[in-house]
Amino acid sequence: MIRAIVCGIGGQMGQRLANLIFQSQDLELVGGTERAGSPVLGRDLGEVCGRPAMGRRVSGDLGRIVGEAQAVIDFTAPEATLAHGEICAAAGVAMAVGTTGMKPEQLDQFRRAVQPIPCVMAPNFSTAMNVLFKLVEEAARILGDDYDVELIEAHHHLKVDAPSGSALRLAEAAARGLGRNLEEVAVYGRQGQVGKRTQQEIGIHAIRAGDLAGDHTVLFATPGEYIELRHHATSRDAFARGALRAVRFAVQARPGFYDMGDVLGIK
Repeated sequence: MIRAIVCGIGGQMGQRLANLIFQSQDLELVGGTERAGSPVLGRDLGEVCGRPAMGRRVSGDLGRIVGEAQAVIDFTAPEATLAHGEICAAAGVAMAVGTTGMKPEQLDQFRRAVQPIPCVMAPNFSTAMNVLFKLVEEAARILGDDYDVELIEAHHHLKVDAPSGSALRLAEAAARGLGRNLEEVAVYGRQGQVGKRTQQEIGIHAIRAGDLAGDHTVLFATPGEYIELRHHATSRDAFARGALRAVRFAVQARPGFYDMGDVLGIK
């Protein structure tokens, strides 16, 4: 059994991760954490997940419980994930991280912190989405400069960062296939007299509405035709199951910084 801790266990993603761990045959939930002020802080871990009491309490300090685990799963916020990375590295505990919204300097700091351990970090843990990353890069390479590239992503109204990490990864894949630098060609939404669309730009647009779990569309269009490559998540289980797959990979891996391409063998 792989002993796992879920950070942010009171959240929607944390709840799905915890319940899928309960349902698995090879994973055991040994701890959960929450931020200060959370209503589940200090409550029994099992009861928080709608299950019988376990005699373990939701903790506000990962450092106090990390020694009980082989892996930590973190879908929280950039600042919290940075702190958790340092704690896991000191304890020699593997990580699977789905936190998005990190600034480049935060991501660099995190990568340095987790060098001593295996860490899988991905903007999207869905298996199908990671296949889409590959398909978008290949489509861009084949279609070339004659096709305009536009990305549209939609998430629930509680998501705090935009565009999504997955949308950025898709845009990077398209730019890579076209031999472009995304930082130079990305256009985030449009308003006002923006002028004629340039041939090189890659448009990225974000929608926030309702309880959408995640929808990403990449549009390649040229006069006379267009093609759409789309991933639609019907529930958070798509991401949670991928994260658990990443945990199984991480506890067997050597120290290093990995993504779902490594986990799925499609790098």
